[in-house]
Amino acid sequence: MIRDGGARGRFPVELHEGVAWWLGACLVVTMKADRIVVAHDGQATSAMFHKRLCRGAVNAEHYACTVLDLGVADQRTLLTAMRDVNSVPGAYISTTTGEDGVETVRIALYGRDGRALDEDAGLAEIRRLIDADCVPRPVNDGARGHIKHYPQPGTAAEKRDSQ
Repeated sequence: MIRDGGARGRFPVELHEGVAWWLGACLVVTMKADRIVVAHDGQATSAMFHKRLCRGAVNAEHYACTVLDLGVADQRTLLTAMRDVNSVPGAYISTTTGEDGVETVRIALYGRDGRALDEDAGLAEIRRLIDADCVPRPVNDGARGHIKHYPQPGTAAEKRDSQ
């Protein structure tokens, strides 16, 4: 389930939305991130997983992570935004539906360099934290992060904000 750059599984049998919370929190802790960028493909199931991942990321130990939320976007836009905010980690959630009507959710995790996490770049540590049930909870309310809407690169809102 957690391999090849993130997590993938049939919903709800192999992968449930609670995994997204864990992945968000563990991504922040493993990358020691005070900011991450997240997006999803607009599918209803993806939006549900996206919301849970964001909640996990703001509740990760002492990092007080700011989740820069692109909302619905494609992976290319996510990677551009990650680079534009000083090379921060990111996550992209997508859902596909098979011919049998069963949904498969994919949560792609990216390092600061914009590459999908591999075993050596943090994926093994994330899996270890989850397997060991090491819940990366905030140490106090001051350590809790927040979610902030982030305009997609090239949008009118971004152009207005940069003037």
